[in-house]
Amino acid sequence: MTSDTAHTTFGAHSTTADVLTGIDLTGKTAVVTGGYSGLGLATTLALTQAGARVVVPALRPDVAQRALADAAGVEIEVDQFDLADLASVRAFTERFLSSHPALDILIASAGVMACAQTRVGPGWEAQFAINHLGHYALANLLWPALTAAGTARVVAVASGRDPAWRIRWDDVHFERGYDKWEAYTQSKLANILFARHLDLLGRPHGVRAFSVNPGWIRTPLQRHLAVEEMVGAGWIDADGNSAPGLFKTVEQGAATQVWAATSPHLDANGGDYCVDCRRTDASPTDGSAAARLWALSADLTGLDLID
Repeated sequence: MTSDTAHTTFGAHSTTADVLTGIDLTGKTAVVTGGYSGLGLATTLALTQAGARVVVPALRPDVAQRALADAAGVEIEVDQFDLADLASVRAFTERFLSSHPALDILIASAGVMACAQTRVGPGWEAQFAINHLGHYALANLLWPALTAAGTARVVAVASGRDPAWRIRWDDVHFERGYDKWEAYTQSKLANILFARHLDLLGRPHGVRAFSVNPGWIRTPLQRHLAVEEMVGAGWIDADGNSAPGLFKTVEQGAATQVWAATSPHLDANGGDYCVDCRRTDASPTDGSAAARLWALSADLTGLDLID
């Protein structure tokens, strides 16, 4: 895997403020799922500070309002939204489309990690449903606004990529033996494949898509992990202190997704998996797997509105 360094001086320690230097987003509209916690909150604040109007669809609007209360003087809208419920996703998009003619940036930042086995909707495994299927549905239903923008960006927040990751094509909902980490990595691989195929479909319409690995950051994403598990993994010590040099700050972690959403140097690119504010080469097998995942997602959700 090689890195693209031709158009960026940014790296692992760059922050959202660094990558937005000189970028004016006045008049732009963004949707950031999970935009009131962790990386999503850092992303929302960075985009608004650059002038964007940001819509934050939230499972808990009251919590979102409190988290964003200090962002006075900027344009942030909070709306009700549940990624695990397609009816909720559809209702949100209908409200959004009725009041916003175009969508310039969609950042799929919300997610769940390594939770106990949970079924949502029609019996879907929660991590695949929330991390992937909900965002797949959201992008499909927001398609009219994305194409209306002329030059829109979609960014799917994935994780550190491993060649061992796989999609359980014959059992994506883990009906035969649940493993929380395998379910999580399947959902993150799905984010990467989703962005790859969305970019392929979106190019003729001016919509480009990227997936990103934000790196290691301590956020509420780890809420389902026991302290003992994180100690055993070497992430923290027995007193709860982070392992030296392992974790980025949230502003550093959010930098790659903000960069992928806004950098003018990416206007001619798309479909890439990005790490530390750089594009990386994708596996040659991703194209067929991405198309297969798209077809599966369309079948599961009943949505395939992008052509």
